[in-house]
Amino acid sequence: MSLAASSPSLAVSPPAAESRLSPAQRVTAQIKAALERGVRPWIRPWDDGGVGFVLPRRANGLAYRGVNVVALWAASVERGYRSPFWFTFKQALALDACVRKGERGSFVVFYAEKKSASAEASAQDEPETTTRRILRGYTVFSADQIERLPENFYAPPAPPAPLDGREAELVGLMERVPALVRHGGTRAFYDPRADFICLPERGAFRDLGTYLATRGHELGHWTRAPSRLDRDFGQKRFGDAGYALEELVAELCAAILGAVLGFPGEHVEDHAAYIASWLTVLDQSPSAFLSAAGKAQAAADYLLGFMGHRPDMGGED
Repeated sequence: MSLAASSPSLAVSPPAAESRLSPAQRVTAQIKAALERGVRPWIRPWDDGGVGFVLPRRANGLAYRGVNVVALWAASVERGYRSPFWFTFKQALALDACVRKGERGSFVVFYAEKKSASAEASAQDEPETTTRRILRGYTVFSADQIERLPENFYAPPAPPAPLDGREAELVGLMERVPALVRHGGTRAFYDPRADFICLPERGAFRDLGTYLATRGHELGHWTRAPSRLDRDFGQKRFGDAGYALEELVAELCAAILGAVLGFPGEHVEDHAAYIASWLTVLDQSPSAFLSAAGKAQAAADYLLGFMGHRPDMGGED
């Protein structure tokens, strides 16, 4: 085993200022940096031949969830990683592999449960305990940053079958969701009062991926109804923080659907205005992105359930 494999100190540690951030701040900082460059890290800013994104995966093959999906996509976009697999330093060592000298990891989070005795219990009472969920984090490295892993971890994801031959399949999956969808007009939107989705005709979209991503976005909004996931960010007016977060949920939901079902594409809107609104919310509350990403994951899971897709993911991260 090489010196690099036996000495964790050879991997670059986070800067001191970064290490003082809370887990929510650290994982959000990775995403915020991409947004500040005008890049939505769930959309590849280059032509990748139609591959699009796949879900990032742990060493055991299980997919990450929620904010960790976006954080690791952001790292992949920034640094050009192709492998979907991520390892802790110890997981690499366990495979007789090693993180290359000078490589800097990416931060992911998870919720841990902490039990504590209730302060209200008297000396005569049986001790009562309460359980709190505390956000923790750890560092992972892309397989592309690690030497001597088994070859299967380095292979980029195989491109899905061409979309031209999958239109009936993919549209059919979308149609399994029992949402009322009307086609016509020149706008795409979800009407929460009347509880229906309106989309332009399929031929009005520049390609199938854009149509599917737009439909996935509006289906994401559809899940917010009280009879479904009952999601409310407290929106009072168009463009406020609640509106920005709901749009983020729908955008991330569509991206997750695309990664699971195998279609690239994006929801075409005024991206610069959306990015500016998300950055404003992140400045006000670093935990807002975690909340939105978690709710986007829940929305995608809800929709995929109608499509017959069971998530192969464990845990909440």
